[in-house]
Order: sequence, then C-alpha cells, then structure tokens
Amino acid sequence: MSAAGRVREWRPDWPCPVRHVLHQQRHGGGDPTFRVDEGGRIWRGTRTPLGPVTTVVESRAPEGVVRAEAWGPGAEWALDALPDLLGAADSWDGFEPRHPVLAEARRRFPHARLGRSGLVMDSLVPAIIEQKVTGQEAFAGFRMLVHRFGERAPGPGVERRLWVAPTAEQLRVVPSWEWLRLHIDPARSRTIVRAARVADSLERLADRPPEEAERLLRTVPGIGRWTAAEVMQKTFGDPDSVSFGDYHVAKDVGWALTGTPFDDDEMEAYLEPYRPQRGRVPALIAMAGLHRPRRGARMAPRTHLPSRVTRH
Repeated sequence: MSAAGRVREWRPDWPCPVRHVLHQQRHGGGDPTFRVDEGGRIWRGTRTPLGPVTTVVESRAPEGVVRAEAWGPGAEWALDALPDLLGAADSWDGFEPRHPVLAEARRRFPHARLGRSGLVMDSLVPAIIEQKVTGQEAFAGFRMLVHRFGERAPGPGVERRLWVAPTAEQLRVVPSWEWLRLHIDPARSRTIVRAARVADSLERLADRPPEEAERLLRTVPGIGRWTAAEVMQKTFGDPDSVSFGDYHVAKDVGWALTGTPFDDDEMEAYLEPYRPQRGRVPALIAMAGLHRPRRGARMAPRTHLPSRVTRH
C-alpha cells in the first residue's frame, strides 16, 4: 500500500462480517464506486464532508482485526466513520424472530449488522435513480452518471478504476438533455436537482433521530416513502425502515413467511409486532436467499423517455 495513505486497525467486539456489511452500500454489480479485489479487499470511492476519499477495507479474522487504509482529503473522516459503517452502532437487542424461518436465518447469520454510512446524498441520489425502474436500468443510470460527471477516486483509486460520485454543485447544473442521455427521465432528474439544491441541509439530517430525519427528507418533492426508506437503511442503519413500494419485497416476505405473496398493506400489518425493528424481517429473508419463484420473463427496461414515475 502507498505510504501516503492513513491507516486504521480496528478490533470489533464481535466477529464482524466485513464483506456482507459493506455490500449493503453497493449499487449493483457494476457500481463504479465499489470494487472487490483479488484478495477479497473492498475498495470504495466516497465523497465525505471533507472531500473525496479512496478506502480499502480488509478483514483479518484470525487476528480479530479490521484494517483500513484511506487516501485523499476525506481520509480522516472515513477512518473515523469505519466502525459505524461496519455496524458497531447496531444492536439486535429486543428483536424476537417470531417465525421459524426468521429464527433459522438468524441462526445462520448471527453476526449480521446494519451499517451506517452517515452520508445522505451518497445513498439518496442512487435511490432516486432506482425509482420505478428495473434494477438493470437503475444501476446503469447511476454508473453512467458517475462516469460522466464524477471523478476518479484519489490515490490508488485511479489504478483500481474507482470513481467518486458527482458533487451536489455538479448535479445542480447537469443539462436536461444530459439526464436523458443517462436514461434518467425528467421526474427523477428534477428530484435529484431539488435534493442537490438543499444538499447541505440534507447532510445535516445524519445527526438527527431517524424518525425526524425521514420526515424532513420527505419534504423534498419527489422523495416518498420508498426512497426515504432506502436512505434510512444505508445512511442511518435504521432497523425499522422497510422499503414499502418495492416491486419484490412485500411479495417475497409474504411468500417466505406464509406461502402467499403479500401486498404492501398486508406486509405492513404483518410487520407491526416487530416495531421498532421491522426492517430486520425483510433483511433476514434476503440474507437467507428466500424469494418467491420467478415465473415468466423478467421485466424489460423501458425503451422510451420520458415516462411517468410513480414510486418514490
């Protein structure tokens, strides 16, 4: 590693599954801000309050240590935030798996935690891009946005082909025709620009209690329940946030726990006894790889723009 990088060795008080927790922050297999190298180390390009940073994180399980090295203006911030990012602030205390499927998933993944990035725009912009589109289209839109308007991550991030997402200032001035070239329609691009205009205020929400932060986040036109939940999960590590409005989540939760897919209302009623940790139920089901059988052709990406977006 480069001598210019700052280094932190952190000893978690539980067997931290580094790769599993960090993958919560990934936006598809082609995410240009996230790489896994041949040694299993995870590289991330992130925009922090102090500037861009390249971070590489590796688990040294036999020693009980997580080692991280960081380059760039945001290096100190990223290393300070490492424990929360890996789930140190999360706790399963009080969660009771009331169903055998959940109990078995919990037994299989006893060390799982929810990470907290502390960065609002870092999770908000990809979530807006993912509104009411296929995963393929959403991940491609984010990838093209980063390549077109982002920057190479500092230090060894360049040779790792690692990128950092655009600044709020850059997002505010992206022309309308450029958004269309990225296959991001006007409904979503307008929401991104609105959020970018108040980015400083939105970033300060990371210091607010989750319920208050979610309420304030949803005052931005175009940010609804689903988008806010995605931010609450990644930025805050909020165990009560559920992605209501998702195409798959309610169906998969119902199928895994009752044999019949749920709609959102049914899932909400079923999860109520788990409050304030409702989000752990779909998380456990996803960890266990449980989902209803996929029948027929997958939803195809849209072939025309603009189009109406209803999920937000």
